[in-house]
Amino acid sequence: MRSLIKGNEAIVQAAVMAGCRAYFGYPITPASEIAEAASVELPKAGAVFLQAESEISAIHMVFGAASAGVRVMTASSGPGISLMQEGISYLAGAELPCVIVDIMRGGPGLGNIGAEQGDYFQMVKGGGHGNYRNIVLAPNCVQEMCNLTMHAFKLADIYRNPAVVLADGALGQMMEAIEMPGSPLEAIPKPWAVTGEADTRRNLVTSMYLDHAVMENHLNHLGMKYRELEEKECLWEETNTGYADVLVIAYGITSRLARAAVDLARAQGIKAGLLRPITLYPFPRRAIRARAEKVSSILVVELSNGQMVEDVQLAVNGVAPVKLLNRMGGMIPTAEDILEAISRVGE
Repeated sequence: MRSLIKGNEAIVQAAVMAGCRAYFGYPITPASEIAEAASVELPKAGAVFLQAESEISAIHMVFGAASAGVRVMTASSGPGISLMQEGISYLAGAELPCVIVDIMRGGPGLGNIGAEQGDYFQMVKGGGHGNYRNIVLAPNCVQEMCNLTMHAFKLADIYRNPAVVLADGALGQMMEAIEMPGSPLEAIPKPWAVTGEADTRRNLVTSMYLDHAVMENHLNHLGMKYRELEEKECLWEETNTGYADVLVIAYGITSRLARAAVDLARAQGIKAGLLRPITLYPFPRRAIRARAEKVSSILVVELSNGQMVEDVQLAVNGVAPVKLLNRMGGMIPTAEDILEAISRVGE
């Protein structure tokens, strides 16, 4: 059944279908509709909704619920996500699955409530302390706000790791028609959880290893998990890349504008193609490198001061020149802006 729904609300609908049974958060524009919808929809499913007194409290409540084996979610935007960083590091260190939604706004500081992609470093590189990674999924439409939220819960459980749905204010606020998934997400056994039952009494959920050798072994274990993610879970989408001379790389809302620009370029006889990363971690570096070897130039389009472009440059490793078209502060380029950059990228 198709329904017209806002991106933020689609996330909540998907979370319920995914078996999310606890939500802890604090409202912040442009993510506030997630908390609002969760306060209505989760209790209907017999789940817990609690508006915490702060984002710091919320992320540690997520830690507690995840420790008990509950599928749990929180959501916020830039300033609130910043407050959660220590807790996210603890979740990753303790190998606790959860879903964190970041609807990005302008920054740094209080910034504004415009759509931006300036939280890329914070979420993809891990804004907290220590050696850890988040799984990061980047939707570009309301349908993917739904689908990738469900996928985030699945990956979080499989890999026992925080999974992030990273979108921007435009995607959170826009309304589109979507199809809700027909069946809920299957439960995954969690024998490591602490549930209060006798058979879990010996379980220990912790991220503290005072012995240096034990800590190193734990980090090596996490590293093996991240390498498995990189081998098995990379997602990306390509459009007209087969015979492209110029490769455009963009994610989220900018990828939709880039797709339109690529179509305009093709109509003018410019051989342009688009590669859209869907997982920002693991990053589709091999796919980008393979395409880079067959094009003359690469254009990265993003709503930041140039963050994903660094990962593109590392993937390309000098095989082709990489240029950046960026806007910030809530300003979004038009398809015509991107077309002009495509036409000039080889200069």
